[in-house]
Amino acid sequence: MSLINPTDSIERQNEKLLLIAQSLMRRVEQKNEQSGLAYQQFERAALLETEVRERTHDLERALDLLQESNTRLEIANDETEKARSNLTEAIETINEGFALFEPIEGLVLSNSRFCRDFTDVAGHLAQGLSFEDYVTLISQSRVLALPEGQSASDWVSSRMERHGDEHVVFNVRLEWDRWLQISEHRTSRGSTVILQTDVTTIIRRERQERAKMRDQQAEMLQATLDHLNQGVCIFDSGQTLVGWNSRMNGLFTYTAQTTTLGMDFAVLMERLKGELTFEAGFDADHLLEWTNRTIRRKPITFEVRRDNGQTYSVFAQEMPDQGFVISFTDVTTERATARTLFELNEMLEQRVDDRTRELGLALAEAERANASKTRFVAAASHDLLQPLSAAKLFVTSISEQANPIDARSVTKKAEMALNSVEQFISALLDISKLDADQAVFEIQPLRLADIFTPLRNELMPLAQQKGIDMRIVGCDLTVESDPGYLRRIVQNLLTNAIRYTDQGRVLVGVRRTKNAARIEVWDTGRGIAQQDQQTIFREFERLSPDNSDTGLGLGLAIVERACKGLEHPLSLWSEPGLGSCFSLNVPIRNTNGPEATLQDAGITIAPPQLSGRLLMLVEDNSQLAQAMTAMIEGFGTTVIHAHTAEEALNILGEIQLVPDALLVDYQLGSGQTGTQFLSEIFRRFGPVPAAIISAERTRNLREACKDLGTQLFAKPIEKNRLHDLLVDLFQDKFD
Repeated sequence: MSLINPTDSIERQNEKLLLIAQSLMRRVEQKNEQSGLAYQQFERAALLETEVRERTHDLERALDLLQESNTRLEIANDETEKARSNLTEAIETINEGFALFEPIEGLVLSNSRFCRDFTDVAGHLAQGLSFEDYVTLISQSRVLALPEGQSASDWVSSRMERHGDEHVVFNVRLEWDRWLQISEHRTSRGSTVILQTDVTTIIRRERQERAKMRDQQAEMLQATLDHLNQGVCIFDSGQTLVGWNSRMNGLFTYTAQTTTLGMDFAVLMERLKGELTFEAGFDADHLLEWTNRTIRRKPITFEVRRDNGQTYSVFAQEMPDQGFVISFTDVTTERATARTLFELNEMLEQRVDDRTRELGLALAEAERANASKTRFVAAASHDLLQPLSAAKLFVTSISEQANPIDARSVTKKAEMALNSVEQFISALLDISKLDADQAVFEIQPLRLADIFTPLRNELMPLAQQKGIDMRIVGCDLTVESDPGYLRRIVQNLLTNAIRYTDQGRVLVGVRRTKNAARIEVWDTGRGIAQQDQQTIFREFERLSPDNSDTGLGLGLAIVERACKGLEHPLSLWSEPGLGSCFSLNVPIRNTNGPEATLQDAGITIAPPQLSGRLLMLVEDNSQLAQAMTAMIEGFGTTVIHAHTAEEALNILGEIQLVPDALLVDYQLGSGQTGTQFLSEIFRRFGPVPAAIISAERTRNLREACKDLGTQLFAKPIEKNRLHDLLVDLFQDKFD
């Protein structure tokens, strides 16, 4: 509060103060009621003046702030309008249709290409249109080609269900065979961005490529069928003929002109019934009953004979689409040879009986001379090898000089029979040497791959003949052992696994345990009871003597004695009905000489941290799985692929072997995720190094992988990143 103007000069202010003081003094001296009232009014006026001045000052300051706010608001409006203009121009440059929907405000922004193909809908697009109304408009458009059997309301319901996903991509078919790809994305504020891309050209090109590929595959299939020396007929699920090869034209009296595509199987059988004679209790009615089954058919094999004496082995098998394939193999020569060999075997059996009596006398004499069974077998086996070898050479020379084909075939079979006898006696000689500690072991460095590769090539046809899935996991480890005996050990174990496995798998692999390589031979065969697990290592002991694929009963006896002599600990796990696992530990060579020599020779060796590992890949996309399998096997790692979680669990249950690591796709189909599958794996087998493959990068998925202790491998997949991932996984396994 001030009674003078601060802007006046000092002299003027003093003058005013003197006047005011004099006036106040006079007022005080008068002291009458009227002058006191005037003084009070003067004081009130002075107070009001001060309040008015303060209010005026506050008002001026508020006006200044208001003016400044208005200025800023005008600038913000200009920038907003400019940004909106730039955004509108930007989305107009996009080749795809673009639209932005807010959760409440509806359609906020779109470019001219949005719904351009829906000519009857574009006019109804207005700002504020809700997303559901937009979907309804699209469903009612005459341009939209609804899938067969689906109404507009069904399409709306399906479309709105997918609207709740974070990311949606699908194709929509329009009239005149045109296609749009709809891509829907969710922003952090809950808004929806829609992109519409014309993919008509891409889809039409893919159709052409698929058609071209189908034609090429059909030509390749026909060429392959014509190349076979068997007659092959293919029937679809309706039992109609859909294909055959040229070999069929020469097997029977009918010709290709009398057989046409679409012919019913029953009609074809009626034509052949009078020409064929079924054998071994199998007839045409049994075959028709097999083809008419609605449940899954098991493969069947039987033989038929023509009136001219020709014999055919017939094999029928169901295809995945419930069609079936029938193949005819001419086995006339084989059956004639078998009859000749049967007669020859009878003669040889008589000679063997005579020789057996002679050997019995010799054995009795030898037992009297020397009570040692082992030393006698060694001496007798050595003496018998000489005449048998001479007999084999004599039969071989006859085979080379004989002109008739049948005689040559007979002598060849006889030579094979003598080879079997020679192998039998060689096995006895090996056992006798091992028992008498006369076996000479040449311990030296050798690569396991040099043993596994020949055995794979040698025994794979035998496994395929029985329909067994045989797999030998490659290994580049160098061990210390006798090459000949180690190969004999693995060969006997693998042959035994194939012989006693009726269906399923046989797997050979190596596990590194400290300074030893543990060679394991797994099978899903009949299994061995606990009380028989010592008996099988005795000479001439076979648990299934009635097996058609009979053996000598010496293989496991040689394995046990050879492992004992080489100091390679041998162990056995088996469960009846589940299968068996034979394993032996072989010392690993400490130096790197063999590997260094291979590298110097220019041979590529897989990285040691990946070579020889076993990985399971669970991926439902076949093309991606094939590409990843080829890439991973290029690193030296063996891959077991499964399309679904159920298939993966079945495989692990069959082989009874936990892989070194797992790669699992997140979306496995049937509503199951990769994280759920890994949870079941960890529950059954404990912690296993694993990674989830996914194109998703959501927080929930990252947290789920973190909770499981697994890595998240984001798509797209690159070779270097995949290599580094496998190194990490296998490092976790063997740390």
